[in-house]
Amino acid sequence: MTADEAGAGAAPANGRLDPPHARPSRRPWSRRRFAAVMWPRRIGLFRLCLLAVVVGVITGFGAIAFRALIALIHNAAFLGAFSTYYDANEFTPASPWGALIILVPVIGGLVVVWLVNNFAPEARGHGVPEVMDAIFYREGKIRPQVAAVKSLASAISIGTGAAVGREGPIIQIGASLGSSLGQLIALAPWQRITLVAAGAGAGIAATFNTPIGGVMFAIELMLPEISARTFLPVALATGTATFIGRLFLGLAPAFALPQDLLLADQPTPLTSLLWFALLGALMGLAATAFIRGLSAAETLFEKIRNTYLRNIVGMLMVGVLLYVLMRNFGQYYVDGVGYATIQAIMTGGLMLPGLLALLFICKLAATSVSLGAGASGGIFSPSLFMGATLGGAFGAAVALVDPAPGLTVATAGIVGMAAMVGGATGAAMTAVTMIFEMTRDYDLVMPVIVAVALAIGVRRLLSRENIYTIKLVGRGHAIPKAHHANMFLVRHAHEVMDRNPIVVAATTPLDDFLRRDDLPQGLAHVVVTRSDLIVGAARINTGFRRSSAPAYSGVTLGDLAQKFTIARRGDVVFDIVARMTRRQASMAIVVDSDGRPRASQVVGVITKEHVADSVAESVRPYG
Repeated sequence: MTADEAGAGAAPANGRLDPPHARPSRRPWSRRRFAAVMWPRRIGLFRLCLLAVVVGVITGFGAIAFRALIALIHNAAFLGAFSTYYDANEFTPASPWGALIILVPVIGGLVVVWLVNNFAPEARGHGVPEVMDAIFYREGKIRPQVAAVKSLASAISIGTGAAVGREGPIIQIGASLGSSLGQLIALAPWQRITLVAAGAGAGIAATFNTPIGGVMFAIELMLPEISARTFLPVALATGTATFIGRLFLGLAPAFALPQDLLLADQPTPLTSLLWFALLGALMGLAATAFIRGLSAAETLFEKIRNTYLRNIVGMLMVGVLLYVLMRNFGQYYVDGVGYATIQAIMTGGLMLPGLLALLFICKLAATSVSLGAGASGGIFSPSLFMGATLGGAFGAAVALVDPAPGLTVATAGIVGMAAMVGGATGAAMTAVTMIFEMTRDYDLVMPVIVAVALAIGVRRLLSRENIYTIKLVGRGHAIPKAHHANMFLVRHAHEVMDRNPIVVAATTPLDDFLRRDDLPQGLAHVVVTRSDLIVGAARINTGFRRSSAPAYSGVTLGDLAQKFTIARRGDVVFDIVARMTRRQASMAIVVDSDGRPRASQVVGVITKEHVADSVAESVRPYG
């Protein structure tokens, strides 16, 4: 007999405890209900990993198709050509439409608004907050149509010039695919959440060709639990998606770099590290400006009630900016993902500090306006753009004032990208590993770590929320900002339990029980027995003591018995809480026996209050 079977419920009339399958069901067992209940108990880590591989395959192909769709729309909208060839690292030629290019973002935005309003409101914006909201507040449930609508809406936004990135959409697309698969086969909530995180990590890995960065992204921002059972599926999904992406898109990193970027085989000089540290602090300020600017733009545009008018106003501003930049500087610069500008900074095509600083301001404004007006796209690529331009401007300025070994426009741009991403998202390890994978220059790791640490530190001083959580906090949905070891979950029952439960017979009248002299003040934890069997549990407020005068209510402790579960002295709290939740038990009764539990073997009880006290004690060192 298992512990759950021994302590599953209140006392039956005959004093015996029937196993769960012998009890009458409250409603008929349909095939769907049977699958929803039984499958979560049956699936193991191996099957979950296989499902994660499936998610990785689908997300990998989804990323390829998504990029092709962006290319098709971009070429048609800007050049009037129908082609799926589009290298985002090359500047788009001047459009044959001339000044009419101003209307291209507006037209694309109107289509996006129609799609989002009619099919999936979750597809609006940069997507990652919606995924986090689903993980932490909706048990990983995302509607299946979100993947299709997000793909089309984001491709149109990016292709028609909105200043947004493609990584946010593919993260939401991958997460939606993982959630849909988890819902289709009725996985347990934690397994469905794992597939959501796996799909998100796979999406960003396939987009940037960064498998380690994809895993880090899922760990730092998506997974509520970090363990072998969650890490392995995420790693397999990101690895699979990266393999699919490399198979069709090639092995090259996201950006090509000069060969002699830093002093080879020599440590970065202290003076250069100090400059990079200052750059990190500057990026912390820039990240704060981005977070608040985007939040302010979304709040401002929400005052325009009509979503179509909101789009026209915002995207008209973006279109004018694109036209002005082309007329005055020869390129659109801030349209779409902006990788061409980053590549130009890396290879020496953009070195003027004034122009780079201007492009930073333009991208910040264009991205904030685009998302505020209702565009669908990510903030990761814009963060890279802003980090590269502001970092490049910093590097160019330092070169004019006090040239430092290893600090150039290109190196400052790369370090600036990492610091801006880390500062804006709060994901330090993601920023470090992704920039390393995107550039594959190990010499930059030390300056990147220094800059990212300072960027996050400065940003947290100025803005507690990052660019993902600030939107959710506005809804009243707080997201954890740190992973703590839940030590209370691994404590044993004998460390948490109340060692002084009161064991009484089920036939004992409540009136007689309340007259006892050995009752504690407040709540008494009672184990109800019949013969030597445990048949129930009760929590009785001793404040309702009777007077010494005779009284009779007719109520016995057996009538007050509630559901319970059995625990052993060595059981860990995590398992006990899970059993209490599953059985809807008010109390876990701890016995000092490995066999059939007997009333004479009761050594303690655990209630939800005891669990709460254990939690408080475990978090006290971090308070």
